[in-house]
Amino acid sequence: MFDDLPEVRGRLSRHKPLRDLTWLRVGGPADVLFQPADADDLAAFLAALAPDVPVFPMGVGSNLIVRDGGLRAVVIRLGRGFNGISVAGNRVRAGAAALDAHVARRAAEAGVDLTFLRTIPGSVGGAVRMNAGCYGSYVADVFVSARAVTRSGEVVTLSAQDLCFGYRQSHLPEGMVLIEAMFEGAAGDPEALLERMEDQLRKRNESQPTKARSAGSTFRNPAGFSSTGRADDVHDLKAWKLIEDAGMRGARLGGAQMSEKHANFLINAEAASAADLEGLGEVVRKKVYETTGIQLEWEIMRVGEPEGGPAAE
Repeated sequence: MFDDLPEVRGRLSRHKPLRDLTWLRVGGPADVLFQPADADDLAAFLAALAPDVPVFPMGVGSNLIVRDGGLRAVVIRLGRGFNGISVAGNRVRAGAAALDAHVARRAAEAGVDLTFLRTIPGSVGGAVRMNAGCYGSYVADVFVSARAVTRSGEVVTLSAQDLCFGYRQSHLPEGMVLIEAMFEGAAGDPEALLERMEDQLRKRNESQPTKARSAGSTFRNPAGFSSTGRADDVHDLKAWKLIEDAGMRGARLGGAQMSEKHANFLINAEAASAADLEGLGEVVRKKVYETTGIQLEWEIMRVGEPEGGPAAE
C-alpha cells in the first residue's frame, strides 16, 4: 500500500517514530510521515495518492495519544510553509501550523482580541478541528472561514456551517487537511490585551501542571453546550471535580498519573507507554461512572494500534 508513493518537494519519511512529535512523548511509528513544502505540494500529493491509502493529519501532537503499535497511514504534518500570520483590520489570517499562542500575541499587538487562544496548547489546525476554547470563548465565536485540501487534492473554502461546530468538536471530513483559517476578533487596546494574556498565563501556571508532560485536559466537561459550540448553555459539571470526588486525583498506572495539581490532567510521570496512559484514563472513566453514573468522554484523541494488535474500539 505504501510502496508506490507520489513524488514530492517536501519530505517523506518511512517508519517514522511519532513519540518525539507528541507532547506526551509516547507512540509507535507511522508507516509514512509526509511534511509538505507548501499547499501546492500537499494538493498534488493527495491527488496522486491511491484512494485506498489512509491519511491522518497531525498537528503538533498537543492533544494526542499515538498507541504503541503506531499508525498504519500516511501521517501529514504541516511545517514552516503553513505557519504565516497576517492581520488586516479586525481579521487575522493564520496558517494551520501557526501556534495558537503566536496567533493570540500577534493579534493583540495589532489590537485584535483573540486572547483566549494564548493558553491553548497546539496549533491553529487543531484548534479549528476541535473548536478549542477557554475563558468562555471558543474558536466558533471568532471563526470566519478556513481553507483545506480534500482527500482528492482539491483546495476548498469552508464556512462555519460546513464545519458544524459543537462542544470540543467539528465535522471535518476524514482525510481533509486544514491549511489556513481566518478569525475576526473585537478591537482592543494592545497593551491591555497583552496584559490580560500575561494574567491568563499566571493563572494557568498556578492551577495546571504546565511543566509536566501532558496533553491538556484529558476529558471533556459533561456540559450541555449549544449546537454552535458557544458557551451560552453551559452546565456547571466539571470533569476535574468528578475525578477528584471519585478519589482518582494522583492515581497511577505504570508510568502514567492523574496530576496531583489538576485532576483532569493525564501526565507521563515516569517513562509511561501509550498503553499506560490510555489504560489509566479508562480506569478513571470507569471509577467516575461507578460513583456518579456519568460517562466521561475523552478530549484527548487516541489513534493507531496497540503494540502487537489492531486498535481497540
